[in-house]
Amino acid sequence: MAKFTILGMGGFGLSLAVMLNNFGHNVTVWSAFQSEVDDIKRDGENKQKLPGVKISDEIQLTVDMSSVSDAEIVIFGIPTKKLREVAQKAAPYLRPETVVVNTGKGLEEGTLKRMSEVLEEELPNNPIVVLSGPSHAEEVALGMPTTVVAASKDNKYSDYVQSVMSNSTFRVYINDDLVGCELGGSLKNVIALCAGICDGMGFGDNTKAALMTRGITEIARLGVALGGKKETFAGLTGIGDLIVTCTSMHSRNRRAGILIGKGMSPESAVEQVGTVEGYICTKAAYELAKKVGVDMPITEQCNNVLFNGLSAKTALNNLMARPKRHEAETVWVE
Repeated sequence: MAKFTILGMGGFGLSLAVMLNNFGHNVTVWSAFQSEVDDIKRDGENKQKLPGVKISDEIQLTVDMSSVSDAEIVIFGIPTKKLREVAQKAAPYLRPETVVVNTGKGLEEGTLKRMSEVLEEELPNNPIVVLSGPSHAEEVALGMPTTVVAASKDNKYSDYVQSVMSNSTFRVYINDDLVGCELGGSLKNVIALCAGICDGMGFGDNTKAALMTRGITEIARLGVALGGKKETFAGLTGIGDLIVTCTSMHSRNRRAGILIGKGMSPESAVEQVGTVEGYICTKAAYELAKKVGVDMPITEQCNNVLFNGLSAKTALNNLMARPKRHEAETVWVE
């Protein structure tokens, strides 16, 4: 059994804590907020982020960052916009041999870096593994069968995470395409926002199927341009994660999109739903696509809806009126 410290008391961090504790691991969960620790100790659950899921007394809760110092694996369950800040706080306490696992999905605003790149900059002496795939916190915590992927620059560390974290309800595959796994998990949030917008506008299965299919096509197009492997986007961190995020009401991205599709402003929708990683990621993905010269029409229209005041109806019309193409065409000039 291994000793884990999980940074972040959000839904997914807590779901992993519950799952790992159920299978005999020693688990500590850190929060930046004493009130969050106190609330869970009082209620036995995080009523806001993981309601109805019992947090065992065996799971240690703390606000002391030095708790990472004796961990064999440290899991970052931190929103993308706070990842660098928390990594800087953890750095003085981490031993070089400690394996760092990141579960957040997104791109850093401004730098456009993947989360593993952020962690490599702040924690240069620690091996970094990315854990990604279709894995709603609510279902992981309840022990529903879930499959994810561990990816790293060095397979011995993803192998280690696979061997330690795999169990009868949580199956971990490995993949050596770190770039593809991260980009698939990050960019699917953009498409999930769009899927929610379509739901909010009252469209049906035809629309969502088209959106998801063309969405994974442009995600793969950018991913390959940045060094990822095309086949990765047909796997768990690509189409797998896209399916679950576009179709489930567990998805905050989809729920925010539904509100936008019904007429709520993007800012108000994000405020009401909470952390919506696709919101920040849309702008970053659009900027990254422009930087490397990759066409991402759905992402472009989503960016215009979220940040430039374009109506969802006009965005959809723009997509439907695009020049006729061959489905398999990947590069073109307008």
